[in-house]
Amino acid sequence: MKITMIGLDIAKSVFQAHGTDANGKCLLKRKLGRSEVASFFGKLERCQVVLEACGTSHHWARVIRDAGHDVKLIPPDMVKPFVKRGKKNDAVDAAAICLAALHPDTRFVPIKNEEQQSLLSLHSTRTLLVKQQTMLVNALRALAAEFGLIVPLGNSRLPDLLAKIETSPGLPDVMKQTVILLFEQYGKLSESIGCLERRIQAHARQDEDARRLLTIPGIGPMTASLIVASVTDIDTFESARHFAAWLGLVPRQHSSGGKVRLGRITKTGNREIRKLLVLGATSMSFRAQKWTGAAGAWLCKLLERRPTRLATVALANKLARIVWALLSRKEIYRPAGRNVAVI
Repeated sequence: MKITMIGLDIAKSVFQAHGTDANGKCLLKRKLGRSEVASFFGKLERCQVVLEACGTSHHWARVIRDAGHDVKLIPPDMVKPFVKRGKKNDAVDAAAICLAALHPDTRFVPIKNEEQQSLLSLHSTRTLLVKQQTMLVNALRALAAEFGLIVPLGNSRLPDLLAKIETSPGLPDVMKQTVILLFEQYGKLSESIGCLERRIQAHARQDEDARRLLTIPGIGPMTASLIVASVTDIDTFESARHFAAWLGLVPRQHSSGGKVRLGRITKTGNREIRKLLVLGATSMSFRAQKWTGAAGAWLCKLLERRPTRLATVALANKLARIVWALLSRKEIYRPAGRNVAVI
């Protein structure tokens, strides 16, 4: 009667533990307060603890691992099929985590350390500020358009918009004061975004794996740094296709009766990495004619027979596969017909 596995359903304040023996028999059902988790697992005999991967799971995985237990994180979509229909509560979720962990096809999420999470905080903060900056620019343009003032697209044209507003004699003073306030906020956001980008670029120049990824056309410091911070262990993915599928860059299948039906890309996995890869592929598609080497020739032929957006996503898929190859083999990108890049 020894507990060999505990499924822990974590929440904000109250956690639910479900312990089983080697045969899967339930031996423990207990609610734990946030302050009781460390002491509970510190007194418990060594066993395997499984948690659902979420925003706070990496912290609690490190806490429980420091208590001497074998901790694993399991994706939520792996747990969902084992939850009893019509009986959704914390105790059922904890039991479902144990069942999912025993399934032979279950994949686990590597536990991130504090340094990786700190680096990811730079990327998530930058993403938030860029979103706020876009909202602010749209509000500025909409407000000016209500008074008949417009400028061409692009943030570089915003000073022209400010000059028009300041020199227009018929505009109310209240409107001018409001616009100046928004422009001041835009300046603060731009300064904060620039500071974050400089820190991310510094990490990309210092990290060995990030410098290795920078040799790939279409991948810049932001993408390289985010991939290194997000992918704890590239060996988790069996092949390059598994990595591309994790990023959601493979077609969705709806096949039956031996007939293969492929749809749009799945858009699963890490959204930010996928977005940056697609943006990098888009920039390379505009310069496809100047891109020498086998990959450039492949892209030019693809653009001749397929729409630009489809070719862009296909190139993003190829970039993801190249990333997996470089990280797994500890090599740099060597394009055919060009000089070897040095990191």
